[in-house]
Amino acid sequence: MVKLSVVIITYNEEKNIGRCIASVKEVADEILVIDSSSTDHTVAVATSMGARVIDNAFTGYGEQKNFATKNATYDWVLSLDADEELSPELTASICRVKEEQLFAVYEMPRFTNYCGQWIKHSGWYPDRQTRLYDRTKGKWIEKKVHEYWDLTAGGKKGLLKGDLLHYSYGSISEHLNKIEKYSELAALDAVAKGKTSTILTILFSPFWHFVNEYFFKLGFLDGFYGYMICKLSAYATFNKYTRIRTYSKAKNKA
Repeated sequence: MVKLSVVIITYNEEKNIGRCIASVKEVADEILVIDSSSTDHTVAVATSMGARVIDNAFTGYGEQKNFATKNATYDWVLSLDADEELSPELTASICRVKEEQLFAVYEMPRFTNYCGQWIKHSGWYPDRQTRLYDRTKGKWIEKKVHEYWDLTAGGKKGLLKGDLLHYSYGSISEHLNKIEKYSELAALDAVAKGKTSTILTILFSPFWHFVNEYFFKLGFLDGFYGYMICKLSAYATFNKYTRIRTYSKAKNKA
């Protein structure tokens, strides 16, 4: 049986971190929290529950997850966000992987709770996430946002049974605040790579996002919150591409 390090990156997550840590007790041989100088009780809660905590300045999600992976004790790593927890079925799946590793990396479906409602459509489920891996076989691609695990050694991914439960936003205002943050990071990342956006992209991409997620991905079946998710997804797309165009034009003038 392999030993498993569970790594969690945090910043002001006192309302979530206890639930996350409690859910991994059955599978974790180590719990490592990488905190970005939280000003609340995140660190106190984590240490009281047996986690090892390292403070590390945040420069991007990919960078922070690579730092966490590098500082884990064991080669097999389960990477979680503080607002996630393992379902019982997913816990059992991870226990089986500890007994026998058929793949070097595993995906798991993520099931999101939005304002108290579990979202089954709207392009949000199944939201497959790569979170369980042998760190010797890959690395996190260091993007400021929407980072992903790159299996550099080649091979196939396995898919685990059971949901990764995600407690995303408690209110629409929280969602709007996150859109502002992520749009900024995504735009800066894109412009740094020399990308720009056209007027047509700004005009039509948000429209397509809404149509695709609300109609083709059945967002209307999620009721009012399905509509809000699809509408805000379209707004996020508009926001990102508008910032990319603005920042790229400013960069070219500099």
